[in-house]
Amino acid sequence: MSAVAWIAVGSLAAWVWLLLGRGFFWRTDQRLPRREEPDGWPDVAVVVPARDEAEVLPVSLPSLLAQDYPGRAEVFLVDDGSEDGTGALARELADLHGGLPLTVVSPGAPEPGWTGKLWALRHGIALARARGPGSEPEYLLLTDADIAHAPGSLRELVAAAGANGLDLVSQMARLRVVSGWERLVVPAFVYFFAQLYPFRWVNRAGARTAAAAGGCVLLRTGAAARARVPDSIRQAVIDDVSLAGAVQRGGGRIWLGLAERVDSVRPYPRLGDLWRMVSRSAYAQLRHSPSLLAGTVAGLALVYLAPPLTLCAGLLSVDGVAARAGGLAWAVMTATYLPVLRYYRQPLWLAPALPFTAVLYLLMTVDSAVQHYRGRGAAWKGRTYPRPETAPER
Repeated sequence: MSAVAWIAVGSLAAWVWLLLGRGFFWRTDQRLPRREEPDGWPDVAVVVPARDEAEVLPVSLPSLLAQDYPGRAEVFLVDDGSEDGTGALARELADLHGGLPLTVVSPGAPEPGWTGKLWALRHGIALARARGPGSEPEYLLLTDADIAHAPGSLRELVAAAGANGLDLVSQMARLRVVSGWERLVVPAFVYFFAQLYPFRWVNRAGARTAAAAGGCVLLRTGAAARARVPDSIRQAVIDDVSLAGAVQRGGGRIWLGLAERVDSVRPYPRLGDLWRMVSRSAYAQLRHSPSLLAGTVAGLALVYLAPPLTLCAGLLSVDGVAARAGGLAWAVMTATYLPVLRYYRQPLWLAPALPFTAVLYLLMTVDSAVQHYRGRGAAWKGRTYPRPETAPER
């Protein structure tokens, strides 16, 4: 066989393994598990870290304040050094809409060795647990300031956690998909995340794979204490995966799935917005390793770029093996992407364009490494974080 044919066959073999041997990552049926209403609804503290979120807060915060929860619940919004009036706006929204009690606090700049979000979570959790003797909440809902919750979201999360003995229940919020670039890039973000962390592997008993989606995490307070979070992960840039790992190592049971009633309202209308969202943490995902970066680039090229390229090369050179193997690999790739597009209610003709989207993600990952070595890696909202092993200890 020709070299092109060998590459095509290798890519096809990779796709057969991904199709059958990677926890059926491409399926979208991991939704909230069985829910049962408890005899008595436990207390919940909702902790919202927020930095310069005035644009999205009028949509997200009222949805939290309006939660239809039978037990006691309270919202703590931690203003992480905002310069756009986030804290004042939160108080105005609470006065306007009513609902659950809201407390707004500003802990000041993070200490060395802390990321801003985890510093904010630390103070919000501490405040929630210090409400008085015997009043510590049983659960913490950690949710981002750009996440809107349907009225029964908190109720269903607590019911699912209690019924299944879960210490952490996380839903990947349905991201906004309106602009052309969002349609091209956002569903693929969820697809690639599930490929890295197959939800079925995360959710099975005794799992070694740990992951969560930081926008919506219901966490048992006792499990948080055992895992010493957020202190034990204070340097983590990819804080949601680190949080899940810490809870799992502490003996907690975790669950991750796709949301039906939890949505991100943050817009990413331009490619540059999406590029920054992905590239700020892509190299951190690879543990800042040049060898892992090289392997990732080679793997993406073999899995996503080789199928259409070898198909075209095979057709042009009349190489039947290359054309058939490349075409079949592309067909399998396309088929695995269809469920995610259906979940996002997007046109299915976008599925064959996944190789182009993969090229964008490849370039974003390389750019993330370049920015890291220029001293601008892991930058977000005016802050740049060093590698965890070089960050000063607290």
